Amino acid sequence: MPPLGRAVRAGYGSGSVATGAFGTVPGLMLLPYLTDTLGVAALLAGAIVLLPKAWDVVLNPYAGRLSDRTVDPRGPRRPWLLRGGLGLAAGFALLFAAPSMPLAAEAAWVLLVFLATATAYAFFQVPYVAMPAELTDSYDERTRLMTWRVAILALTILVAGGTAPAIRDAVGGRDGYRVMGLLMACLMLVGVVSAYVGTRRAPVRTVTAGAGGLRDQLRIVAGARDFRLLLTTFIVQALATGAMLAGVDYLASDVLDRTAASTVLFVCFVGPALLLTPVWARVGARVGKRTGYTWSSVFLAVGALGTATAQVAPLPVVYLCTALAGVGYAGCQMFPMAMLPDAAAVDARRTGSSRVGVYTGVWTAGETLGLALGPGLFALVLAVGGYRSSTTGGTTQPDSALTAITLGFGVVPAVLVVASLWWLRRYSLSADVVGSAERVSA
Repeated sequence: MPPLGRAVRAGYGSGSVATGAFGTVPGLMLLPYLTDTLGVAALLAGAIVLLPKAWDVVLNPYAGRLSDRTVDPRGPRRPWLLRGGLGLAAGFALLFAAPSMPLAAEAAWVLLVFLATATAYAFFQVPYVAMPAELTDSYDERTRLMTWRVAILALTILVAGGTAPAIRDAVGGRDGYRVMGLLMACLMLVGVVSAYVGTRRAPVRTVTAGAGGLRDQLRIVAGARDFRLLLTTFIVQALATGAMLAGVDYLASDVLDRTAASTVLFVCFVGPALLLTPVWARVGARVGKRTGYTWSSVFLAVGALGTATAQVAPLPVVYLCTALAGVGYAGCQMFPMAMLPDAAAVDARRTGSSRVGVYTGVWTAGETLGLALGPGLFALVLAVGGYRSSTTGGTTQPDSALTAITLGFGVVPAVLVVASLWWLRRYSLSADVVGSAERVSA
């Protein structure tokens, strides 16, 4: 199969504008919105952030199976980009727009709207992530495709994560959150439409869905050893990065005592991906994806551990450690995204039927679970440390809460990333293995 054109790579990658914004902004802003604007207790706020994401864990495999069975001249995935994406943008515009009501009603608003938005996101994200396995058969071409995706993802995360707190602070109060939510919804809409239009000239294949029901398909996917190992690694690391994202606002305002530092911290964490994603791609081409993934994980863990000194270290040191973690984060996003299609494609070639949607549904369910548990874990650490919620922000926190923030932002993620390498070291799908599967299927 000839290489994909640049327009197709860019068109596909633009879908990361939607996934990057939705994957970042709630993790960064929703917990502080609940604890420091609505006055919701930390444990309850963590549950509100977690439950809609936990629902996606159940829903995503179904969304993948449904897209596997979709028959459409545009391809089995593209119709869902539009359907799910439009619902995603509409839901996010409402998420931070609750009218003034009693606290219980406001908390219920956030929970229900976030649940509906997460449902729409599942029907966008799962087909979107499934597409690379069907766009190309090439092991290396998937890496190039993921380089585009991760570069655009990194730019989106940088723009969305960097500007969302700035928009909130510029407008102020609850109106700041409302304006921020509306603007982020518009950004997601741009990504949705761009991905749909940009992939209109992509190869369209007839997908032969695997026989049996969803439960049968899930049982087969669960038996795929390399996929299972890769997924476990990614879930544990998603838990780590979810905790770090949730802690940015708290580290900036409570530990560093600089509200504006949240934007700087976020840029330090995400910014390296803009420059280093192509570098990590070249590293992967030279030493293999698994080795590159391992190296990037080490950078992430060391950088995260260094941020635990935030209570005593000079501010530039905290920024430098965050940037070091960002260097690793760039690779930890690109490599697993490039390895997932390999696992799904090897299975499809071996069996003659496609389960890529189910694979992707399970993958995104795991990612969603990790990113949801991250803020929940951070909220639990806050609660143990005695964090004080308020409706106005700026409450003086006890020393135990400040220590909890640095532990939740730095030490806990570092330990999780190191632990994830236990599964990654057993992953075995190299370029030679994938290439052998392609030759057998040919």
